[in-house]
Order: sequence, then structure tokens, then C-alpha cells
Amino acid sequence: MSEVLLVISNTPDRATAERIAGELVASHAAACVNILAKCSSIYRWEGKVESATEVPLLIKTTAEAYPRLEAELRKLHPYTVPEIIAIPISAGLPAYLGWVNTETRKTI
Repeated sequence: MSEVLLVISNTPDRATAERIAGELVASHAAACVNILAKCSSIYRWEGKVESATEVPLLIKTTAEAYPRLEAELRKLHPYTVPEIIAIPISAGLPAYLGWVNTETRKTI
């Protein structure tokens, strides 16, 4: 069984979040994507402090599927440099972790 990862990414709006989430799950790059409520982000970009309202995604995938997920997320995401952070899951309900593994196996 491949290690399960929680991938975090922010999107500019709800429509973009829903489009990306749907594509990632449909392609089996992710087993599940939670679309959270909008949040405020403050960051430095090109030498200036910026702020934006963003919609966070919590994406569940595996280490095995991560390269596909990252490539697809970069292709779908409107940002030049999207936030893509993967956090390993150290423990969890075995049945859930198994489900994530099953759902992220690439189908042909």
C-alpha cells in the first residue's frame, strides 16, 4: 500500500476550486478533494506584499499518484506558481487509507 498524502492548494475562487477538484477525482489523481470556505491570504509576490481571497483545497492522494496529481494540478491551476504542499499521513483509519489507495490507482 502506498503512503497517503494530504495535498493543500489554494484557488482564486469557488468555480475554479470545483473544476480542479472534479478533474482530479475523475482522473484518479485524487480520491477526494474537500473545498473549504474562502479565506484571506497575505503573501509576498514579485517584491510586493499582496492580499487575496482564496478557496483552499484539501486533496487526498498517495505518494504513488502524487506525480500525476502535481502535473495535473499545475496544468489546471490558473496561478503561475500554485501552492502545492504535500503532507504525509502518519496514521489513519486503515479502511480509509486503503480506499484512498484504491481510488488513486490509474485505470486504463
